[in-house]
Amino acid sequence: MAVAEQNQYRVGVIYVALSALAWSSSGLFMRAIHADLMTILFYRGIVSGSGVFALFLLIERRRAWRIIGAMRGPSFAATFFSTAAMISGIGSIYYTSVADAMVIYATVPFVTAGVAFLFIRERPSLSTMAAAGVALAGVLVMLSGDSGGGGSWFGRGLAAIMTVTVAGLAVVMRRHRDVPMLPAMAASGWLCSLVCFWFASPSEVAGADVGLIIAFGLIQNALGLSLYTFGSRLVPAADASLLTALEVPLTPLWVWIFFAEVPSRATMLGGPIVLLALFGHIFIEVRRNRAPEVVRLT
Repeated sequence: MAVAEQNQYRVGVIYVALSALAWSSSGLFMRAIHADLMTILFYRGIVSGSGVFALFLLIERRRAWRIIGAMRGPSFAATFFSTAAMISGIGSIYYTSVADAMVIYATVPFVTAGVAFLFIRERPSLSTMAAAGVALAGVLVMLSGDSGGGGSWFGRGLAAIMTVTVAGLAVVMRRHRDVPMLPAMAASGWLCSLVCFWFASPSEVAGADVGLIIAFGLIQNALGLSLYTFGSRLVPAADASLLTALEVPLTPLWVWIFFAEVPSRATMLGGPIVLLALFGHIFIEVRRNRAPEVVRLT
C-alpha cells in the first residue's frame, strides 16, 4: 500500500470511528433532555433532516434537483423504514434502559440476513446463522430478567421494532445500491417531525432543552451520517462495518458513566453474549473480506 493510500485509510478510519462515537451519544441526549418524547422527535427530525439535506446539496450540487426528481419506490420505502426506525429507536431509549435497547439492536445484522433471505433470496452464510443463534440466546437471557416496571417491556418492544425496520432499510439499500439515498434520509427526518407534530408540545420546551435537541439532531444524527459518508469511501466496507459496531457497547457505557444508569443483572449476563456473537461474526466476515452491512439512523 502506497503512502498516500495509507494516509487515506487512516483518515477514513478516524472518520468512521468518529461517526460511531457521534451515534453513541443518543443515550446521553435522551437522558439530558427533559422534554416529552414526541416533542424531542419533532424538533430532532427538523434539525437532522435539514442537516442531511444540506450535506446532500453540498455533495451533489447541480445534480441534486435532478436526483430528487428521479426519486421512486425504493427511495420512498427507505424513507418509511428510516422514519419508523427513528421513532422506535429513540422511543426505546426513552421507555427502557439504554443497555436493553442496544443489546436488542445489536442483533440487527442477523435480522437483516433473515429479511434479505425472505425478500431478495440472499442466502446467509453458516457463520451468520450460527452467530444469530448465539445472539438470540443472549437476548433471551436478557429478557428473562425482571422488566423493572416503568414501561420497560414497551421500550424493549420498540427496540425490536427498530431492529426490524433498520433491517428493512438495509435490504432496500442493498437491493437498490445505485439509488442515491441521502434525499430519502433527509425526507425521513422531516416525515418523523410531521408524524410527531400532532402529539408534540413545541411551545412548552425550555430554552436549555431546545439547545440540547438541536445538538442532538446535528451531532448524533447529521454529523454521524456525514462522517460515515466521507469515511466509508476511504476504507473497505468490512472495516467500516467493524468500526460502526463500536456504537453498541459505547452507547450504554456513556449513560452508565454520566447518569449512573446501571444495566440490570440479566442485561449484564445476556449483553456480553450478544456482543460476542456480533463481534465474532464481524471478525469472521472481515477475514473473508465480506462483512455484513450495519445501518444506524436513529
